[in-house]
Amino acid sequence: MIKLDIISDIACPWCYVGKAYLDRALEKSPDHPFEVEWHPFQLNPDMPEDGMDRRAYLEAKFGGKDGAVRAYAPLVQHAEQSGAVLNLDKVARTPNTLNAHRLVHWAGLEGRQSAMVTALFRALWRDGRDVGDVETLADIAGETGLDRAMMLRLLQGDGDRADIAARDAHARERGVSGVPTFIIAHRHVLQGAQPTEVWLDVIRQLSDGSPGAESSGE
Repeated sequence: MIKLDIISDIACPWCYVGKAYLDRALEKSPDHPFEVEWHPFQLNPDMPEDGMDRRAYLEAKFGGKDGAVRAYAPLVQHAEQSGAVLNLDKVARTPNTLNAHRLVHWAGLEGRQSAMVTALFRALWRDGRDVGDVETLADIAGETGLDRAMMLRLLQGDGDRADIAARDAHARERGVSGVPTFIIAHRHVLQGAQPTEVWLDVIRQLSDGSPGAESSGE
């Protein structure tokens, strides 16, 4: 197996699309060599604990709805191409994702990390659920096969908060400034939401024993 480390944030719609592209490639290549592990990164580490009104966030980041529409036009196109269901109009709040990252970590301890990442992306970007709310996160954990009550108790405490923050900081120290970032075999880097065809080509090269370029991105 070849390690595929993915640095991402649930609050990043491009990460959601990037995962959808990758998933299509893995489905088409059932004998792929990847062992996938997800790593935390907060696009908005200073986000208030209870998140921020989405409209206010877009106003601050893009100068209003029109700016957001222009900025998100390529995203909507890629979402359609990747098969990721993206309902931006349902997203009422931009969340603080520290607790979501903690949940992904705990799911990984039970071998359900990728399933949890999928559930969280869909909860936010498809269904418009507030993935910064601990009750909502506990519900998602239960829906993904984890013990809801146990996850809620953990989320209400401080366990692994410092660890997640340290891992985020470590990624930045290594030069990660945007997500998604994919690291293949600890050496080869792909940045950005890469189309399924790119991943299929990577898988073919790995099967031949000769991975390609060191980096690629949008």
